[in-house]
Amino acid sequence: MEKFVTVKSTVAPLNRANVDTDAIIPKQFLKSIERVGFGPYLFDEWRYLDHGEPGMDCTNRPINESFVLNQEAYKSSKVLLTRANFGCGSSREHAPWALQDYGFRVIIAPSFADIFFNNCFKNGILPIVLAEDVVNTLFDECKEGYELTVDLAAQTITKPNGDSIEFDVDPFRKHCLLNGLDDIGITLQDEAMIHSFEEKRRVERPWLFADIK
Repeated sequence: MEKFVTVKSTVAPLNRANVDTDAIIPKQFLKSIERVGFGPYLFDEWRYLDHGEPGMDCTNRPINESFVLNQEAYKSSKVLLTRANFGCGSSREHAPWALQDYGFRVIIAPSFADIFFNNCFKNGILPIVLAEDVVNTLFDECKEGYELTVDLAAQTITKPNGDSIEFDVDPFRKHCLLNGLDDIGITLQDEAMIHSFEEKRRVERPWLFADIK
């Protein structure tokens, strides 16, 4: 998993509450568990005017020009600003996969669905909870070209005028993001201990490792 240190990016404003995971990545795209390749289908039913299916070339699909991610100013945004209860609905991990594959590293909202919130950290995305009035102010300020700098180590969001907003993050999750550790990476930190245990077990109980005939 890519380490998260500081992200400076334009902000894509998605002014919708209760965005569920089926809107983030529709159910027909759940056939794959490869974690990659979902970015083009992020918010598929909102981005495109036709029905999307896995494997479709999205290059020439008819787009919804009013949708924020189809506007040139936001196509490379790494920060998504949205409303309350983002990521509600089913627990599909494909939702953060699609957001991460598209390029988002930060999502700012007043609240998140619990499972989605946890899945974000496991996939290199920093979900930031801010008070609703603070989010309202950010939406008011978020015009084309509006940039935020998110510093995870300092736990601050710096606005274009230099004002800073502090945010909370669980210390363990912060450690994992700063060091690029997903669940597998955390386990592999004890790789030497695991190998030592396996070798000891192989000697003490060799019958467990014998070929079955």
